[in-house]
Amino acid sequence: MDHPRDEPLPPDPVPDVWTGRATNRVQWALAATGAACVALGIELAVDLSWTSGTAALLMAVIGCVAAGLLVLFGTLAFVHVEITVDRHALEVRCGHMGVPRRRIPLDTVVGAEFAPWVTPRQWGGWGYRWLPEKGTAVVVRRGEGVVLTLGDGRSFTVTVDDAETAVRVIRHRMGLCARRDAGAPGGRPGPDGAAPGPPGPEDPGADDAPVPGPGPRA
Repeated sequence: MDHPRDEPLPPDPVPDVWTGRATNRVQWALAATGAACVALGIELAVDLSWTSGTAALLMAVIGCVAAGLLVLFGTLAFVHVEITVDRHALEVRCGHMGVPRRRIPLDTVVGAEFAPWVTPRQWGGWGYRWLPEKGTAVVVRRGEGVVLTLGDGRSFTVTVDDAETAVRVIRHRMGLCARRDAGAPGGRPGPDGAAPGPPGPEDPGADDAPVPGPGPRA
């Protein structure tokens, strides 16, 4: 009696939509600093006397408010980053308002790699960064991330928790896109996006259909 062989377990199922994020709580402290600058500017405008040195006071008020708003919104935009991978694209949203935002179609991605250690120092700071020799990145904290290689040769890096799972999902979606693109012209892809195969013995083509012959003679 033959014993069944141990078959390998199937891979973990890939969800239709995968979502991940990365958070930096230090940004909240910087946002509080920006809010304090705005409050200082408002206090200067309300409490100080404007009878003398009006120009200097006005510049101080405008400077405090402008600097505070710049720091406040600049840090709140990168308190966290959220990544969504669906069947067609990878989308990156920053902050609570989702701005800056970028959507990358998966059919333009040629490679996805896991980066174990991404730091602001590598990219010249926090936030949405661009370096001519490295590409574009969204960096909100130190740690793991995903590096995409695009069809035009550029790269896109983003920090995200559980980046290894993100890479697995992206590669799976890239494989589906490649199989869809490899389908025969005019053919109808299968349910998983694969190209239709040749007809089997139980599904003869038009040329193999039986031709009716003459009936029996009376």
